[in-house]
Amino acid sequence: HIKLKNTNYQNLLTKWYNVVKSGKIVLYLILLIFKTPMQHFIGTYECKADIKGRIMLPAALKKQLSKSLHKGFVIKRAVFNKCLELYPLDQWENLMEKVNNLNRFKKKNNDFIRRFTAGVKLVEIDTTGRLLIPKDLTNHAKISKEVVVSSVVNILEIWDKTFYEKSIDEATTDFAALAEEVMGDQNENDLS
Repeated sequence: HIKLKNTNYQNLLTKWYNVVKSGKIVLYLILLIFKTPMQHFIGTYECKADIKGRIMLPAALKKQLSKSLHKGFVIKRAVFNKCLELYPLDQWENLMEKVNNLNRFKKKNNDFIRRFTAGVKLVEIDTTGRLLIPKDLTNHAKISKEVVVSSVVNILEIWDKTFYEKSIDEATTDFAALAEEVMGDQNENDLS
């Protein structure tokens, strides 16, 4: 055994040792090769919703979504805000793998799963670049004609414009303190 100071290396070596020992190395390598890397989105876009709840996505956003168009998307209620979250199906499946690891013999885990997945729908973006938002989710987020689609790392939030602007206004009051609290303890080498 080699003693390493860095626990990340220890964990990685232990993981590889267990994979090789179990004989699952080929399966692990296949999964590693075909695992979809996380896609990051950029931008905030104003759109219009029609009477049926369809929004036309801007060309710049469609281009970013092009890798996921053939697989589809998952749309759901946001956890913390009165908006919707749009996940490329790959990102949703990665998240569901984590959720599936929760112990379902704990009531709070079952409650979380039920609430987190409430209203989840599979959706597609049609060939003209329109996204049809299901009526129950449109009602939940109080989406009217003016819509904002905002990137949040690897997902998109879909807001009624009024609620989005209110949320941004409320968040800016203490944003400096929030940024320091959330990001201030990060290693300076990890940030650009």
